[in-house]
Amino acid sequence: MTTNTPDATPAAQKPTIVLIHGLWLTPLSWEDWKQRFEANGHTVLAPAWPGLEGTVEEVRQNTSKYERLGIKEITDHYDRIIRGLDAPPVIMGHSFGGLITQLLLDRGLGASAVAISPAQIQGVYVLPVAQAKVASVALKNPANRHRTQMLTPEEFHYGFTNTRTLEESRPIYDRLAVPGPGRTLFQAALANFTPHAVTRINRHNSSRAPLLFLANGKDHTVPAVSTRAAYKIQKKTGALTELKEYPDRSHSTFSEDGWEEVADYSLDWAVRNART
Repeated sequence: MTTNTPDATPAAQKPTIVLIHGLWLTPLSWEDWKQRFEANGHTVLAPAWPGLEGTVEEVRQNTSKYERLGIKEITDHYDRIIRGLDAPPVIMGHSFGGLITQLLLDRGLGASAVAISPAQIQGVYVLPVAQAKVASVALKNPANRHRTQMLTPEEFHYGFTNTRTLEESRPIYDRLAVPGPGRTLFQAALANFTPHAVTRINRHNSSRAPLLFLANGKDHTVPAVSTRAAYKIQKKTGALTELKEYPDRSHSTFSEDGWEEVADYSLDWAVRNART
């Protein structure tokens, strides 16, 4: 396994890293990666989606601030943060954060990026049964478009921690899970039927920053076949695009055993391929 021994590169020359969390989570999901990257000398930002600032308990208690939150609003939020930096950062996103990462790159932002099990951009037509089951938490009721939904412990176990037992999953659920805005799921699910969808990317954007996809073979929320489909779309832009697959990892790859190897691979690839 790769270690996180700091290298000799001065901290001032190391790119800032922006971490974007996914649906049903907060920046707390990135705590291990953030600490590891900071130990390697990087400045690391892990901002919350707008309205999800605060502790997990605070977010759970007041969902009215973000119950109508959509993909464009989230993307605009990170856009402003990134444009306020002195230099283009490395952007890493998980799940819906991986979708937001691609949209930010499409706007010309970032030095390089990593999309981990990303939610679908427009043009991804595959919808495995497992993925449909997870998304149905919101999509089964049209009224959920304008309100939040909380996963049950069993739904969280199926969608995030299925490589663990339900008993092992429960403390992770209690510590990390928050209600998610249903509008994001509706926008992603209906994108292929929506002209000018918010998840649309420029398929001829050969000037966008280098992009690495991470696919996880035991992921129910974004199965590897969905990540491969997004990779194929992005590969056709002509910009540097690569895919790395982990056959035995789940959607909670950011924290399950062996996360250090995944984090180190992501950081090494992103820094090595970052545009200057």
